[in-house]
Amino acid sequence: MNRSNKPIRLIPDRSRLSLLPWRLGGLFVFPLILGGCAPSQGASTSDRLTIGAYSVLREAFHNGVLPAFAAHWKEKTGRTVVFEESYNASGAQSRAIAAGFDADIAALSLEGDVERLVKAGLVRKEWKSAPGGGMITRSLVVIGVRPGNPKGIKDWGDLAQEGVGVLYPDPKTSGGARWNINAIFGAGMLRDKAHPDLQAGRDLLARVQTRVVNMDSSGRQSMATFERGTGDAVVTYENELLLQRKRTGQEAPYVVPDATLLIEGPATVVDASVERHKNRDVAEAFLDYLRTAEAQRILVDYGFRPLDPKLDYGPERVPLPPRLFTMKDLGGWKKVNKEVYDPGGIWDQLFTDRQRGKTP
Repeated sequence: MNRSNKPIRLIPDRSRLSLLPWRLGGLFVFPLILGGCAPSQGASTSDRLTIGAYSVLREAFHNGVLPAFAAHWKEKTGRTVVFEESYNASGAQSRAIAAGFDADIAALSLEGDVERLVKAGLVRKEWKSAPGGGMITRSLVVIGVRPGNPKGIKDWGDLAQEGVGVLYPDPKTSGGARWNINAIFGAGMLRDKAHPDLQAGRDLLARVQTRVVNMDSSGRQSMATFERGTGDAVVTYENELLLQRKRTGQEAPYVVPDATLLIEGPATVVDASVERHKNRDVAEAFLDYLRTAEAQRILVDYGFRPLDPKLDYGPERVPLPPRLFTMKDLGGWKKVNKEVYDPGGIWDQLFTDRQRGKTP
């Protein structure tokens, strides 16, 4: 399951079985042993840390952040870090941790997926009091287009044009897909931030939805469908397109609308796990490290925006758009989920209206 070009690095003399990921509760867990030669089992010169993250972080963590932290920890403490990594859709990962997957660090896509762990008694209620509001990554919702942008797409309204085929994942099956829908909805609703217009947000979303030709169950699947040639535009995360460039060396053009949503990814220590494993020191050090300039530059290299906008984005990065907004501007996740995604909400209404022959 390791799709990167670099193999999983293991210490010498481990059995062949340790070259393979093992399956735990439906998750694939990758052993990664870093920071020098590992000691024998139970020796006091190593620390073990289990990472439960959403799939978009896999390449950035496995190939960049974890080796860098291991070197940092080795220099600081003289100790080796033994990582166990699991990557899955954010909601699935959150549910797995709540059901007993013993992750020490949860790095997820949505605040709600962390709140599930709070309700399960695994994470402190005050997790958002950490620097950056508990967030470790930033990105933008953007529009991926075909080379040369033959449809002339510049903004959300252009997706509603006759003859434009649009892709985005289904927000009923992909929690992360809600970032995409919220960006379109919010761009319409917040034309005037001082006077949010719910109906304008609904209307823009409805017009774009009429041009949607495919809704896959996840963001990664939606990108794969676009790469196979379906559609003219894909609504996705900026970091996904930049990662595609990094993987393939090929063009992955995209448009940043004038008004779009800032994506913020949370991470937290899973308190219940670190108490059992007695590794809070390394877990908290890792979480702190994720917010350092060194780690943020690694994340930038894998397509993310840094928490500190003063850090260099790199030569290919488009400046932040003039009407950037956040989930707070939309009223927060709880409010948006109720208005848009709960049964009978705006998302359901779009399909009910279509069945009744109503046009946006």
